[in-house]
Amino acid sequence: MSQDYGPVWVIAEQIDCHLQPVSLELMGQARKLAAGLGSPLEVVLLGENVSTLIPQLIAAGADRIFIGDHATFRTYHPQVFSTMMVEIAQKHKPEIILLGSTFTGRELAPLLAARLATGLTAHCIELVFDEKMNLVQKIPAYGGLMSIICPKRRPQMVTVAQGIFPIPEMDIDRQGEIIKIEPPEKIPSRLEILEIVREEPKGVNLESARTVVAGGAGAGDNAGWDEIVKLAQVLNAGLGSTRPAVDAGWADINTMIGQSGKMVKPDLYIGVGLSGEQQHMVGVRGAKVMVGVNNNPKSPLFKRVDLGIVADCKEFVPVFIDKLKKYKKME
Repeated sequence: MSQDYGPVWVIAEQIDCHLQPVSLELMGQARKLAAGLGSPLEVVLLGENVSTLIPQLIAAGADRIFIGDHATFRTYHPQVFSTMMVEIAQKHKPEIILLGSTFTGRELAPLLAARLATGLTAHCIELVFDEKMNLVQKIPAYGGLMSIICPKRRPQMVTVAQGIFPIPEMDIDRQGEIIKIEPPEKIPSRLEILEIVREEPKGVNLESARTVVAGGAGAGDNAGWDEIVKLAQVLNAGLGSTRPAVDAGWADINTMIGQSGKMVKPDLYIGVGLSGEQQHMVGVRGAKVMVGVNNNPKSPLFKRVDLGIVADCKEFVPVFIDKLKKYKKME
């Protein structure tokens, strides 16, 4: 392998010894980047009882795994995790570091970037090399894509949301090197984790839903938003939202779809009372069939969907729900 470039890293994330889908998705993309550089693909994984995940990571493309399987890493702790990862990075000097744009990744990535004195691009949707082999990090902006590079500092760091890249094919015959990480006796911390309370998910899981209903500012008020919620329930769909709906207090931040939210790939997407701006629509670009409802016939939404309905969503949605209920009774 070429010695000109450092390895490509994926910071793998697991919950209860289950790899998060975005980590596997990043493995496929990292494999391509590593091949382009002539460098190995390395994975960093911290947790307790996570050695069982080693075969899966190697099959997904890892050449080397830095694994910290220890009670110290049982629970994600930003200072503990970032300190360990910085120490490994300073020693092994990765060329590129990829993290999932999860709650953990969005906190951990800037901590690593600051301590490694490098740049960070969030919510990337495309990664390629330029002629000088700088990583071109593309994000949605100004109705198109903005390209960002970090030519003078290494590593080059990005976060990527789940659903952007496909999960790679697994090769169970691959071999990889395992490097065990032992935590120091004590890492000084200003944060102590006393308790973890897990919320039970409500409704249909947005990222795996076959049908997604997303609402925007056109809902108008809480009553209008409640109708969109009812539509999602009638269709047994995942409920999504845009930033204005979240800012208005109608929708939870966990429902937000788009550049700074979730990426979805439903069979059917229905966008109701939203404008169709790039920041949201990038999150549904994997949808098979797209329907949009907006009262403005010149809305950008209609340029992005397969079927457009010009109507006030506050009038359209209740009628649509009534028709759907009657149709279900006829079945």
